[in-house]
Amino acid sequence: MYYLDLTLNGLIFGSMYALMAVGLTLVYGLLRILHIAHASVYALGAFVTVIVANATGSIALGIFAAMLVSALMGGAIYRLLYQPLLAHPPYVAMVASMGLLVFMEDAFRILFGEQGLTFRSNPWPMQVFDVFGLTINAVQIAMLVVSTLCLVALGLFTTRTRIGVAWRATVSNPTIATSFGVDAIKVRYLNFFIGSALAGLAGALIALLNNFVEPSMGFVVSYKALAIIVLGGLGSIRGTLIAAFALGLIESYGTIALRAYLDRDALAFLFLIVILMLRPQGLTGARTA
Repeated sequence: MYYLDLTLNGLIFGSMYALMAVGLTLVYGLLRILHIAHASVYALGAFVTVIVANATGSIALGIFAAMLVSALMGGAIYRLLYQPLLAHPPYVAMVASMGLLVFMEDAFRILFGEQGLTFRSNPWPMQVFDVFGLTINAVQIAMLVVSTLCLVALGLFTTRTRIGVAWRATVSNPTIATSFGVDAIKVRYLNFFIGSALAGLAGALIALLNNFVEPSMGFVVSYKALAIIVLGGLGSIRGTLIAAFALGLIESYGTIALRAYLDRDALAFLFLIVILMLRPQGLTGARTA
């Protein structure tokens, strides 16, 4: 049962990484931009959740507000930051994105303090359940269920709806999609809205799990999300999901085996280095000649 606990823990964190990294993958697939500021949207979602939950006493309202504010923030980032830079080389937008990440971290520090925020009262029942010998609490169950439902819904949206098919077509080949009447601008906004809402949801769930949010919480996550989309093969949603869950499991098991030498975050980058040495094209990328 000990190893089942490790597996469950790895899947829970993998699901959070997946929610975070899917938005990065969507932006890269559509615009070929490394959207590093996506991590600041994740942190924004966490802060909004705590603030709204503390003000209203409703965690559900806090999560809804986090997703809404994060989605609007994503649309604003595209309109105000990336759209004016699309005519420039991709590294220009990447540098601007890094600047926005630093700016928002400092803004969180000024607005909410260096020490961050916590929930004023326990917003979620923290009782522990014994499920087939596995020890799990209500927050972990919610994280796994909600993230799974969101990822499944995203998959159905992109494969079973006209808007989703147009979205995928624009990501795969913008020129042909546009020639068939797809509005690329609307697709880009939709991309940022959905990806940012998922990042805000991930931040909200992590806030619940830790009962704590702080200004720099997006930095390490941004590195891991970048590692995940590289591991998955840049622009591949399927590869991103595989890499996210693989990273969660590697961290979970690796922390036990190597905890005397490496912490959880260091393991993530060791995993990235090893995989890219063996498969430079990523886990699902095609090898080029």
